[in-house]
Amino acid sequence: MRSDGLAGLLSDCDAILFDFDGPICDVFRGLPAPGVARELADLLVALAPHLGDAARSTEDPMEVHRLSAQGGEAVLAAVEAALTEAEVRAVKVAGPPVHGAAEALKAAKGSGHRVAVVSNNSADCVRAYLADHGLSGVVEQILGRPTLRPDLMKPSPYPLLEAASHLGTAPERTVLIGDSVTDIEAARAAATRSIGFANKPAKENSLANAGADEVVLNMMSVTDALSM
Repeated sequence: MRSDGLAGLLSDCDAILFDFDGPICDVFRGLPAPGVARELADLLVALAPHLGDAARSTEDPMEVHRLSAQGGEAVLAAVEAALTEAEVRAVKVAGPPVHGAAEALKAAKGSGHRVAVVSNNSADCVRAYLADHGLSGVVEQILGRPTLRPDLMKPSPYPLLEAASHLGTAPERTVLIGDSVTDIEAARAAATRSIGFANKPAKENSLANAGADEVVLNMMSVTDALSM
């Protein structure tokens, strides 16, 4: 996308919301997601055997978490706690931030924007990762996975509306940077702007087709646009 378009979009916003897994951290880089999904599936099978086949058919820990809601609140709470613990373990071995992410976060704050992380991952793992990489002071708000409410995770607009409220600005004066179609869907539902981060070649078209206002191929593009 044209950098002047990106710069104009960012200058029109009061707050920049960063998704976590993708734009900032590759959460399961060192602790692969399929293994975590199996751990959660085993727990879910022990607690709600009738959900076993569905739980073992996915390699996505988030899908096992969503599925666990069908087992009732106690089952959901147990799986959610296990997912949070696994995420905290995962970010400890995830390595450095995504290329350009730290620079983009710092540029966002340095340009006078309010900065928040809005994630379907737990706030605990986001907080731990930012602290480990010296980025805690850059982020004003962390809105992680809503407790025991997988239905309020993105693509629900709820986290984005909460972020805007916490930051004291209108949703339309915020922009979300996310790497998934569900991020863009959440932004559209919340009436926020959106920047798609195409960290894989196939994502460029899918993010644009989902309605992203701009699409970038690397996070340094955000830093460069904020410096204009």
